[in-house]
Amino acid sequence: MTPTIRKPGEGRVLAVAGDVYRFLATGKETNGKYAMWEALVPPGGGPPPHTHSREEESFYVLEGEITFTVNGERIVAPAGTFANMPVGTPHAFKNESARPARMIISVAPAGVEEMFFEFGVPVAPGTLTPPPPTDAEIKKLIEIAPKYGVTLLLPGH
Repeated sequence: MTPTIRKPGEGRVLAVAGDVYRFLATGKETNGKYAMWEALVPPGGGPPPHTHSREEESFYVLEGEITFTVNGERIVAPAGTFANMPVGTPHAFKNESARPARMIISVAPAGVEEMFFEFGVPVAPGTLTPPPPTDAEIKKLIEIAPKYGVTLLLPGH
């Protein structure tokens, strides 16, 4: 394995379900041990409630404010807040504020980042406002999530 250095603005950048993810480390670069990305979450952004069957997921809020829902409980998390979701924990995050938020998200072990690579939409580095998710993107996520051990907790699914 060789060291990975990502300078500001470097790394694969994708629009993922209304957020912008800049990948800092992938499983291919960490021998599968973990993956890490910077998430720009615009007002209203964030994924639906879900669980992971394979990896723990952690969040560190860098800027702005994120509202986590963990096991049905709402937790407002300002910058400086850390949260870790053990395997199987129902959770979601949403930017309910009027300002963009920025987080570092990591998963251990790696692997779920490949799901984002499969359905996310490439965007230019520095993109602050992602395109809204299309129906096709959402449909693809719903179809492929089980392959990555992710259960989306959507009404009617």
